[in-house]
Amino acid sequence: DPLVLAIKMTLYRTADSNPIITALARAAENGKEVTALVELQARLDEENNIDKARMLQKAGVHVVYGIVGLKTHCKAALVVRREHDGIRRYLHLSTGNYNHTTARFYTDLSFFTCKPEFGEDASSLFNMLTGHSQGGPWNKLIPAPIFLADRLTAFIRRERDHALAGRPARIIAKMNSLVDPGIIAELYDASQAGVRIDLIVRGICCLRPGVPGVSENIRVISIVDKYLEHSRITYFQNDDEPQVFLASADWMPRNFRRRVELMFPIEDPELRHRIVDGILGVVLSDNVKARVLQPDGTYRRVAPPRSGEPVIRSQIEFQNMAREFSETRPIAQTSGSGVSVS
Repeated sequence: DPLVLAIKMTLYRTADSNPIITALARAAENGKEVTALVELQARLDEENNIDKARMLQKAGVHVVYGIVGLKTHCKAALVVRREHDGIRRYLHLSTGNYNHTTARFYTDLSFFTCKPEFGEDASSLFNMLTGHSQGGPWNKLIPAPIFLADRLTAFIRRERDHALAGRPARIIAKMNSLVDPGIIAELYDASQAGVRIDLIVRGICCLRPGVPGVSENIRVISIVDKYLEHSRITYFQNDDEPQVFLASADWMPRNFRRRVELMFPIEDPELRHRIVDGILGVVLSDNVKARVLQPDGTYRRVAPPRSGEPVIRSQIEFQNMAREFSETRPIAQTSGSGVSVS
């Protein structure tokens, strides 16, 4: 695209024959200003990442390796383009890696926007990662290790306060792992205040749901199916003024304190509805592959549907949803942002 001026991107898992790596190299060869942050310590992909970083450098890409002492785990791509009305920034944020191999069997969400506030934050992010500034001020993005844990804590406490005041309060959170002791303690406090909490945790969960006097209002399920559940989504009812966030981070000490991560809001009402009802609602209704965590740490299969009740296998529902969207719904031209399901 002759109107594209610059491209900046984080790469956590590169993989062999990755078309994104090839495209970045071609962009640099075509005269674009291309910056790629390659995380050399991505577990099991260290050798691949080193090889791809060298290849990108030979093609003219400015390759950087992030902030000393922090692993860069956020997934962000920024394209700066000259438009008829000035310079515009297009930003892609994701819960999953820019990796064509894992993209075939991980479930993830991505967000694409050209809203100026997000673009400004993306520029701050890449300035921070390349050492040009300390980052910020932040309009929309919530980065770790700077703010993420504190902001999550504040959101959970706000739901607790709503419940204590008799206002609508609920939390739904989906992630790979829940380990952080501080966040778990906040969830216990919220549960004791009357907040209904649904957690969808595929892997490690150090919280014990259903403990009398501690976590009666918390339910934890795990979905293990043909695809690896990988998206991170959080919903806060917030006295019926809901907030929805996507993130690259699980709720673990390493993600909060030793990694560069991003949590970002989904503000468009239609997109929020699609995530809360069309994604989280379907997962919570799964009666085929869902397992419910018991107070003693064991998992039990959810009760099978009764005669006449619908059989819901969430991943099959999402396959059908994605197929329907791809066949019937054109890409929005004017809204400025969108969410994709993969």
